[in-house]
Amino acid sequence: MARWDQIFSLPVQNPTLPEFSSADLVWSKVEGYRDNIDRLALIPYTRVDDFVRGESSNKDCPTSFHVEARRRKAKEKTYKAKVDGILEYILYWCSFGPDDNRKGGSVRPCRSTYVPKKNNAGRPNSKRGCRCHFIVKRLIAEPTVALIIYNHDKHVDEKGLPCHGPQDKKSAGTRAMFAPYISEDLRLRVLSLLYVGVSVETIMQRHNESVEKQGGPSNRDDLLTHRYVRRLERSIRRSTYELDEDDDVSVSMWVESHQSHVFFYQGFSETEPFSLGIQTEWQLQQMIRFGNCRLLASDSRFGTNKLKYPIHSLVVFDSENKAIPVAWIIAPRVSSGDAYRWMRALCNRVHAKDPLWRVAGFIVDDPFADITTIRDVFQCPVLFSFWRIRHAWHKNIIKKCPDTETRVEISRHLGQAVDKICRKQGTATLFEGLMEHFVNSPEFIEYFRAVWSPRIGAWTSALQTLPLASQEICAAMELYHYQMKCRLLNERDSEAYQRTDWLVDKLGTKVHSYFWLDEYTGKDDFARYWREEWVSGLTSFRKALSIPDSDVVISGMSAKVTDKCDANEVHVVWSPSSHFGVCSCSWAQKGYICQHMIKLAQVCRGNRTAKESVSLLQYYQALVDLLHLPPGDSLFRDYAASLAVSVEKQINALGNLPKSDASEGTVQKQVAGELDGELSKMPMSRDRGRACSENAEDAISGSEMEMDPSLCSTKAGAEDVTSTVQNETDMATENHERCAKRLKFCSTRAREYVDE
Repeated sequence: MARWDQIFSLPVQNPTLPEFSSADLVWSKVEGYRDNIDRLALIPYTRVDDFVRGESSNKDCPTSFHVEARRRKAKEKTYKAKVDGILEYILYWCSFGPDDNRKGGSVRPCRSTYVPKKNNAGRPNSKRGCRCHFIVKRLIAEPTVALIIYNHDKHVDEKGLPCHGPQDKKSAGTRAMFAPYISEDLRLRVLSLLYVGVSVETIMQRHNESVEKQGGPSNRDDLLTHRYVRRLERSIRRSTYELDEDDDVSVSMWVESHQSHVFFYQGFSETEPFSLGIQTEWQLQQMIRFGNCRLLASDSRFGTNKLKYPIHSLVVFDSENKAIPVAWIIAPRVSSGDAYRWMRALCNRVHAKDPLWRVAGFIVDDPFADITTIRDVFQCPVLFSFWRIRHAWHKNIIKKCPDTETRVEISRHLGQAVDKICRKQGTATLFEGLMEHFVNSPEFIEYFRAVWSPRIGAWTSALQTLPLASQEICAAMELYHYQMKCRLLNERDSEAYQRTDWLVDKLGTKVHSYFWLDEYTGKDDFARYWREEWVSGLTSFRKALSIPDSDVVISGMSAKVTDKCDANEVHVVWSPSSHFGVCSCSWAQKGYICQHMIKLAQVCRGNRTAKESVSLLQYYQALVDLLHLPPGDSLFRDYAASLAVSVEKQINALGNLPKSDASEGTVQKQVAGELDGELSKMPMSRDRGRACSENAEDAISGSEMEMDPSLCSTKAGAEDVTSTVQNETDMATENHERCAKRLKFCSTRAREYVDE
């Protein structure tokens, strides 16, 4: 019993690394059976695969570990919580052992009758007697923890000599010099290329060219064979999504065989609605990489009119501010209270790999979204994106109003109504006047009455109660929506849309492959082999940044923008200062915000011919609210004010917005005056106040204020302020939390404005 007391007293180690090895753990020695001393460590059970991958990536002796033996108790049975009871036992062994197929090597009796094939591709032929192995035990008493016993950690044979890798001189010039299998990154690359239609010959040709260019093979991936790629291609061709005639059974079978891709599953039943959460290992890595201290957005209703169940996508934004899907939730209802369970499951999965992971802001596009649940689970402010309703309105205006003048007038009135509502200068009654004014466009008015009038109140409430996301976020979400339509809804047989197993299979294979290739650095070598409309490009916002001001000519209520690729082509934009403008380009005709409208909005704001954006207005208002904190929070307010001044300096430097400009509005002037006044009354020493301001400026300038939806620097500054206050004062916890939320919101608005 003393042995198990020692084991359960060990700390559970969870390194904040995507993959970790034995070198990242602190090992303890505990007396084992037969007077042996075991080398032990405890890690979360969910991170066993991360440990196996990290241990396989040993630089001194690259390898991979395979499951040599496994024992598992049935899930249906209940077991007594014995101190040494085992739910699961897994023996991982280096793939160069335990048998030794070298001359004079020992082979287990069960393998002695093995008959070699003509083409030696099987695992037994690579055995070199490596003794390195470890044991993973999942205990009944602690099912969430994995006990690792790692007594043989050296890659040596029975004689104690290196048997593979760079340290083994006899392995030079053979595949034993490298890991026995290709890396997971190369396997995903090959699978993705095959799924999007690139042939085996093309993949091998490009691979061989890259190996020759570097002067020969230098790792196991360079030894990729034509046979291996052909085998993957054959398995893809022979696979089918319809595992059973019954759709429910087929989905259950898929979930059972893809446990690593499922973070939440609620099967079909009479009491509970169906819900399936899909997230691959690559998506989890992207969520940790691009979602930590940055924005997380949702596309809540994709495929409502075509698919059996709509798709709720969670996306993050990469270095180019393009949306990357990091989770797909398939459920009949995406905005109900059932969202708490899958949100909590997703958050727990991320925290299992990175306990310090946090979201800076969550963007919703549905006024019926469960805001309380989002704030409770992700512990972050919630923003609102208006892209979905603007896209639907614009698309139907183009479709139902053939006259250009009518299109421009309706769009202008809709834009003015939305702008007034966001500024809290109007209500939903503004849209009633719109319908009375445009009685000459019956098709659009009937559409608006039937579809939007019953729910316009909810959208109006969301616009007035939640801060608005930036235009760059809207452009990124529109591009993601278009990519999903091209990559998913392209089946010739429309009956497939009514099967959930087809949707699950398509998301996990082809759709996932395209988004994986979007982030692949060598994608340009293969881009010409798949359809042009499927290829990802820059968002409209990023394209607008490359348009020179000389290509823009504004004349009254319209403007002309010269095409960047074809100087002879000119695009006409009506209502150039509004997001509800009308452009003649093909992208705008599909209902999306085009680069020409975004460029003109930027030019008009730079010339002071348009009002400041709602996002900027909300940012200044948040600063005013922040300065009007209760007296008990004066210390925290002073720290926050110094951070706000730093943000304002960066904004003014990038946007060239002097505070003396009369067109900035009364709110900005109020903020500027109150900031100056509050800083002059800071109740702290000059040295301490100067240090606080410098630290805040360093935190912001560290990110170089790049056009990125990340809130890493400003959020970090806010967290530093919070921790300093907590260490130096005994203020009430509620006041700190409230101030922290306000400061985080200010930082969010600052970054949103810089993005615009």
